[in-house]
Amino acid sequence: MNRAAFKPPQNTALPHSFRLIRLGRAREHDHPEGEPTIGYIIIAPLDTMSRIDVETWKAHREACRVVRKRPGEHEQLGHLVRGPSDSWRFHYDVAGAAADEAGYHFGNERFRLGEYVSVHEADGMHPYRVLAVSPL
Repeated sequence: MNRAAFKPPQNTALPHSFRLIRLGRAREHDHPEGEPTIGYIIIAPLDTMSRIDVETWKAHREACRVVRKRPGEHEQLGHLVRGPSDSWRFHYDVAGAAADEAGYHFGNERFRLGEYVSVHEADGMHPYRVLAVSPL
């Protein structure tokens, strides 16, 4: 099956606060130097403090996307959704009952170049580093 790589939307109708955020696996036991090919691309609105803007997200939920990138695997495209207790989750558009991945304290995290965030995945919590933040 030939699948095209993810291409971010062109921002013609979205608020100017929408950003393309690239996360790469940070240093941890299995990746002592980090691994930028394991990561995520997040399309989300950020406020003036570089946090996810909840009100803009509510108005443009369909545009708030996530792409899961793993070497040797097809990209998984999903949505950035609000979970219980103001948490954020990555919900993928896949057949079956794949579990959501959760951003650890994403509501309080600042998505700025070089900052670290954590994502709870099927095999546990992993650190990620913000590799890029750019306007759409």
